[in-house]
Amino acid sequence: YKKIEVPIIPIIKEMEDKGILVDKEYFKKLSDEYHKDLREIEKKIYELSGQEFNINSPKQISEILFIKLGLSKKGIKKSAGGAISTRESELEKLTDLHPVVSEILKYRELQKLVSTYIDTIPALVGEDGRLHANFIQTGTTTGRFASNNPNLQNIPTRSERGRNIRNAFIAKPGSKLVSFDYSQIELRIAALMSRDSYFIESFRKGKDIHQAVAMKVFKVNEAGLTKEMRRRAKIINFGILYGMGVNALRDNLSTEDEATGKKVDVGRQEAQNFYDNYFQEFPQIAAYLESIKNFAKKYGYTKTLFGRKRYFPGIKSPIPFIRAMAERMAINAPIQGTATADIVKIGMKKSEDALSEALLKDKVKIVLQIHDELIYEVEEKYEEESIQIIKEALENVIPDEFIGDYESVPLVVSVASGKTWGDLK
Repeated sequence: YKKIEVPIIPIIKEMEDKGILVDKEYFKKLSDEYHKDLREIEKKIYELSGQEFNINSPKQISEILFIKLGLSKKGIKKSAGGAISTRESELEKLTDLHPVVSEILKYRELQKLVSTYIDTIPALVGEDGRLHANFIQTGTTTGRFASNNPNLQNIPTRSERGRNIRNAFIAKPGSKLVSFDYSQIELRIAALMSRDSYFIESFRKGKDIHQAVAMKVFKVNEAGLTKEMRRRAKIINFGILYGMGVNALRDNLSTEDEATGKKVDVGRQEAQNFYDNYFQEFPQIAAYLESIKNFAKKYGYTKTLFGRKRYFPGIKSPIPFIRAMAERMAINAPIQGTATADIVKIGMKKSEDALSEALLKDKVKIVLQIHDELIYEVEEKYEEESIQIIKEALENVIPDEFIGDYESVPLVVSVASGKTWGDLK
């Protein structure tokens, strides 16, 4: 509270007051384009289903798909009220059965972008032409930031349409937006907190961690490594941080056949073998994750590296699935809380102090905090100097007393700059 949260209160206030410049004309152009696309998709849905209906109504979608078109309900979950679910995750199971399903999914994605961002953000822009979103300091259970009015943390980046929205956030003339992004921060913290020597050594030597893990789990050298092996290692690397079990691993390991576009499932036994092999090769990680679970069961909470607690009342539940869910969240809390809450916040303060010391505070302003990334608006003349100062501050945030006698894991910050948020790749 005293060393991490309180010192950044004025920084957040400043970030909200400063806001980020918005290109309203660009939003207008996107709005016209996306509304036109929506009308076209709507027309296509009506043609494929043979009638007009309210595409925003789950009840009417259900009637069209399962009664009029007679699609199979096999394997489709029900909603809390007992109706057949038409959530995205359920509709995706039906895409092979009828072309209208893909169009409905497309329509939903686009409709959400339009209603949540494209038609909403321009109305929130202040008289100064800048958007002043709220950043909620302890907006999530792990201590990470959340934001609202609007929620800038959730702008989708997987699709091109989602990424286009970021192009509307711009730097003022004579300045640039510069982002500082912690690279693989959660895996680095997992290595540090589990003290796993292979992970630590791989990070210290600057190796690609997914390749390094794939080589060990599949027992191959670099020459024998395939893309598929690396892909699988990446899935399990991130999966274990979220307490992923064998069934979830199996789902995530499934691939798409390039020729047919159809899903190729991985067998349960294959997923189980891969899972077991991973923990056999990394016993320190296995022991660390088990120790978090046992600690949470005993005390009812977990702690980050810096002592932030998160409580889990469900961990002692007599109901197995509630208990299992609490265990999964407990495994993730110390790692995510240390990485994207504590470290990002300490880094924020360290960077501000370093900029003040260099007399650059009025030339370099923090404008956004998104997950494990900080974004500044920087006067072009001071770009190189400020990058050096901020990068160094962010990479040296963990005080020695939290490392002890162990070898530390280097934190790496990647930097990108451009005229718009969308340019920061």
